[in-house]
Amino acid sequence: MSNVFKKKSHSTFSWESMGNLKLVRKELGEDMPVMVYRLMQYTLLDVLSADFGMVRANEYFKKAGYLAGKNFAEHALDLKVDINIFFSNLQRSLQELKIGILRMESFDPVSGTIILTVGEDLDCSGLPITDELVCTYDEGFIEGILEAYTGNKYEVKEIDCWASGERLCRFKGTVVRN
Repeated sequence: MSNVFKKKSHSTFSWESMGNLKLVRKELGEDMPVMVYRLMQYTLLDVLSADFGMVRANEYFKKAGYLAGKNFAEHALDLKVDINIFFSNLQRSLQELKIGILRMESFDPVSGTIILTVGEDLDCSGLPITDELVCTYDEGFIEGILEAYTGNKYEVKEIDCWASGERLCRFKGTVVRN
């Protein structure tokens, strides 16, 4: 049996590398507390920030979010349905997985610009108010999903965050024009 984490000089993520969680976690199941997720996320961010600086650490988080979002969309969502069905399915999936409560505030079909909100966000809901936008992983996650669905490269920026004093996170996605 090969080690899925040592195939190359660096790990190459694949959806299959996550394994069959239903098969092997018969007693504990697939769920885990948000505290455990945040413990991993924030300690990883702390280590990356110490070694590379906060700006670079956030770049890595956004890249990881993009990779996760693209793979999630390609393996867990139907990319061939119309936009309303797609976002309804995405909304249901994110809620079932306890990632957050997604809402589409607006979408311009001509420009591709989209405004999304996420309530009870896995990454930041309940954090102390620090006047910061902290959901860089989510920015990348949404970019990956939007690109997988539309075929267009997106730039997603968080414009409101729980940590900035809001009670939900708001993201603006714009198509990157070459």
